[in-house]
Amino acid sequence: MATFPFFFLFAFLLTVFTFSDAHNITEILSHFPEYTQFNNYLTQTKLADEINSRTTITVLVLNDGALSSLTANHPLSVIKAALSLHVLLDYWDGSKLHDISKGTTVSTTLYQTTGNAAGNIGFVNITDLKGGKVGFGSAIAGSHLDSQYTKSVKQIPYNISVIEINKAIIAPGILNDTAPLAVNLTAALEKAGCKTFAGLLVSSGVIKTYETAASNGLTVFAPSDAAFKDAKLLDLKKLTNAEMVALLQFHAVAEYTPIGTLKATKHPISTLATNGAGKYGFRATTAGDAVTLDTGVDSSRVSSTVLDSTPLCIFTVDNVLLPTELFGKAPSPAPAPEASPAPSPEVSRSHAPTPAPEAVAAASPTPMFSPPAPPTSSPAGAPVEGPIADSERSTADKNSGDVTASALLKTILTVSVLAFASVYVS
Repeated sequence: MATFPFFFLFAFLLTVFTFSDAHNITEILSHFPEYTQFNNYLTQTKLADEINSRTTITVLVLNDGALSSLTANHPLSVIKAALSLHVLLDYWDGSKLHDISKGTTVSTTLYQTTGNAAGNIGFVNITDLKGGKVGFGSAIAGSHLDSQYTKSVKQIPYNISVIEINKAIIAPGILNDTAPLAVNLTAALEKAGCKTFAGLLVSSGVIKTYETAASNGLTVFAPSDAAFKDAKLLDLKKLTNAEMVALLQFHAVAEYTPIGTLKATKHPISTLATNGAGKYGFRATTAGDAVTLDTGVDSSRVSSTVLDSTPLCIFTVDNVLLPTELFGKAPSPAPAPEASPAPSPEVSRSHAPTPAPEAVAAASPTPMFSPPAPPTSSPAGAPVEGPIADSERSTADKNSGDVTASALLKTILTVSVLAFASVYVS
């Protein structure tokens, strides 16, 4: 009699957890041939990795005809910036679009997270135009709502929504660049608080290697000045010139690897210092939005994005990355000593020798204190002044609420199903 309910229990749990699985925008759009070019550009710009790494997101998709006006005569870096405006960091479906409080709102886009957005350029205005129409446009004051909601394409509730709009959203000035951004690597690193690292690159000549690689794709993991002052850092002065060059090359990857791609990477990552299979590489691990790089000797958190502009990415890291080829592997923890059998009370009282005062003092452990946790920093929020006085901002706090609610709902459903099963079993 219990077999029948357990069949439904299994099916229900499978459904719950299937809907909670990570989404894949490339796979979703592959079922719609009218979005082939849009899908291809998401892959080329690696925006697909960033979209897949987010928990709550909306993609404003353009069919191939509407996309052509955006991609014509523009380099990939500009196309990526423009498409980033079409990725909203909130969940929007048809019903929510027609139920906007006060009729208008401003939503944060992926472009706002790149470090390249000035003012309100990384926000999109969404307005219910009534009569079944919803308009989209740049949140910069004076911008027109030139794009309109066309139809719903695919929804995984509160996880990802794909909706079609009829025209690209163009923020003022976002298409003005006709060539990839020329970056002074040394100046960018110094401005980001990595002066020591920048100085080593220049003095060693490795900066030229970086600049040569940057034209085809480069990702730099720059240790902060504080990282070089860490008392736990091994003495780098003992390195030969060749070893210092290898260490500095170990902090860069000869490929454009934005944060979303970094989160999705499961295999070891090769660096500029890599000279053979498995040599001078590290792994990236992800916990929520945090990314940690593990070299085998130490690990370091990716703390901030200095620049994300195809084909160049610059991140800051909390610690100097130490390759095993130069510093050996991290020591394994010592095994715990085996416990000795406790003597009987009689033996302890009658035969145990009385320790000398000096021995007692030596045996007393010195109190150990854990160092305070490093302060964490939050990325800058939305601008204080919104482009529309009565607009409500759709922020990361709201996203957090959606994720929390989704997790709570899944927990409640799971507990309910298990309770239901226990009744039938009994």
